Amino acid sequence: MKAKYYVYWNLHKKCYSVRFRGRVIHHLNRLIGVNATFRVSQAGRKRVLREQSKNVHAFVVCDDIIFSQKDMIDSPYSFYRNKVTYNPYENTTFVDKNSQPVYSADGVKMETEEALFIVPSNPGNAIQTNTVPVLSIY
Repeated sequence: MKAKYYVYWNLHKKCYSVRFRGRVIHHLNRLIGVNATFRVSQAGRKRVLREQSKNVHAFVVCDDIIFSQKDMIDSPYSFYRNKVTYNPYENTTFVDKNSQPVYSADGVKMETEEALFIVPSNPGNAIQTNTVPVLSIY
């Protein structure tokens, strides 16, 4: 089984931290995560609710990440609008703009507090837009 990348919003550094095999290997302002799964540790969420103190317990888990400017520009993905948020005081999972749970995507583009679902460049009837919604991890 191939190791995964765990990406989370770092409140102290104001950027994305990327964890691989248990160690933080990057702090990035932008990246694309491939084959993304949105995960929330319910034990960590309960601790936040109990202690009223933030802790890292929500991740975008990816098979691979793209973070060089050239590779991001050359990426074979097209983006479509879908706001994704997570707030432990309001939800148990990541949710979209309609408050529907979001568990996975072909990938996700993250730029300093912003993210978009991505789909392969030939997505059929996917809606294309230039609007960039916010991904907030609390």
